[in-house]
Amino acid sequence: MAKSSPLARVILVTGGMAVGAIAVQAHASSTAEELAELDSLTLGEETRGEITTASELNGNDGSRFNRYVISLEEGEIVEISLEGALQGVVALFDDQLQLLDNAPIVRHRIEESGDYVVVVSGADAHSYGPFTVDSRTVELSDVDTVAVGEPIDSWLQGDAREITLNIEEAGLYQLEMRSDDFDAYLEIEGPNGYAREDDDSAGDLDARIADFLEPGEYTLTARSAYGDGNGVYTLSVEPHELPGDGELRNDGALTPGDSLNGWYSGQELSYQIEVEEAGMYQIDMRASDIDSYLVLEGPNGYYREDDDSAGNLDASIADFLAPGEYQLTARTAYGESSGMFTLSMEPRDMPDVDLRNEGTLTPGEALNGWYSGEPLTYQLEVEESSLVTLEMRSADFDTFIEVSGQGFAASDDDGAGGTDSRLQEQLLPGTYTVSARGFSATGSGLFELSLEMEPTEIPPEL
Repeated sequence: MAKSSPLARVILVTGGMAVGAIAVQAHASSTAEELAELDSLTLGEETRGEITTASELNGNDGSRFNRYVISLEEGEIVEISLEGALQGVVALFDDQLQLLDNAPIVRHRIEESGDYVVVVSGADAHSYGPFTVDSRTVELSDVDTVAVGEPIDSWLQGDAREITLNIEEAGLYQLEMRSDDFDAYLEIEGPNGYAREDDDSAGDLDARIADFLEPGEYTLTARSAYGDGNGVYTLSVEPHELPGDGELRNDGALTPGDSLNGWYSGQELSYQIEVEEAGMYQIDMRASDIDSYLVLEGPNGYYREDDDSAGNLDASIADFLAPGEYQLTARTAYGESSGMFTLSMEPRDMPDVDLRNEGTLTPGEALNGWYSGEPLTYQLEVEESSLVTLEMRSADFDTFIEVSGQGFAASDDDGAGGTDSRLQEQLLPGTYTVSARGFSATGSGLFELSLEMEPTEIPPEL
């Protein structure tokens, strides 16, 4: 771009803020003298102006605009911003009136020294008012390392940039990549195959990764979400304060009455539980950043898992546990999200009812049982042909009931409404087996099972 090249066109602002397009219209009589006649902007200083009905008119949409000239040097990264009551945009042209960029805040790397044109335009035909144009040189860092607590400003020109981060002390850290010019995307790789990435967790198309980092060397990759971004970005790494006593426990023992904070970052976390006294216990995993998931394994093939029983994507296992050693696995239900969680275990009062997990059903009576993932079986004696009604109800899990015998089999899930079960069948005399369980093996809790029988005549074909 020649510094002395003539101003050969007149700027026509089209579309205002809504479209954000700037076009040019030929004007043969224009010369470099016209450029010199424009009001000047000085880099590093504020200039005040106002869009009024006397401002130049954009014939396409009726918006008004003011023009300025500014001298810029090769290699500078300049920022031109628009503030004030005016709803509008600022556009930057070279002296050939080629559009370089337009937005409420324009940032651009200058390729050649010379005079440039700045246009301040209203958003539409109704946009008037005072404004301030602020211009400055953006001081950027070309370093390829970032330190904790020392943010860097840099420039992205299409290609991704790799930056080294050294973590000296294990802890929770928050990494952010922010830009007003493009959709920021941040990746991190580290020791033992550690890898995370993020697009918009910081909001407004900015990236954030908050995670527990072990000591070691990490590689950060700063790029745009679609690989074609240009502009300024800020990269920062800061320690992230932990709640409570600030301690994280990602393994070890969990005991009744205990509560701990852990950090999930893509790998399952295992805890050991020793139950000394048989009884009811409730284990909760609660988190605001992840979808909690619990798996509990124990003696004699005991196995339970849960996703959302505590509500709000939190997990809970409440069950009768026999004495012995158990392994608790804390993880997410799906995905690669990470975040802090609270894990707790509390004794729970046993229901004030007699529990019968086996035996013979008695017509006209209801019994209480406790389901822990394995079907419970009961005997049903039919002495004469009868209409048999079985109901299984629970506030803790989705019930499922089955009856079989004498060559007959039937089952039901939600026949009693909600997640309760109801079977009504005509049965011939004989012995039958009733199986009471949950629709899912992951459910558990208290249930009520009732039996009603009414003699009836059954056609021979049945």
